[in-house]
Amino acid sequence: MKQYLLSIYQPADTPPPDNLDEIMRDLNALNDEIRAAGAWVFAAGLHAPSTATVLHAKGNDVLVTDGPYVESKEHIGGFTVIQAADLDEALDWGKRMAAVLTLPIEVRPVADH
Repeated sequence: MKQYLLSIYQPADTPPPDNLDEIMRDLNALNDEIRAAGAWVFAAGLHAPSTATVLHAKGNDVLVTDGPYVESKEHIGGFTVIQAADLDEALDWGKRMAAVLTLPIEVRPVADH
């Protein structure tokens, strides 16, 4: 089984929706289904991009700056790693997550080690 990263894109500087409790309940139910299907690997939410620190190697030094790395209208607010038989199966989970969260979900295969 191949692993896939489902990245959750959130708009920047947008307050949580009024129905956040309902969304989280539905997301927890979907996560339970992913676990029951044996596809669950790992998931986590992330703090705001303003909490990020960027490390950039320059010659023998490493430059440390406040994040985020780039200014954008959206950021990755969380992610889930699943295992799936193929891209179609991973896309099915991603579609279900997008429907629950009403946010864009990027599905990307994890490189083999």
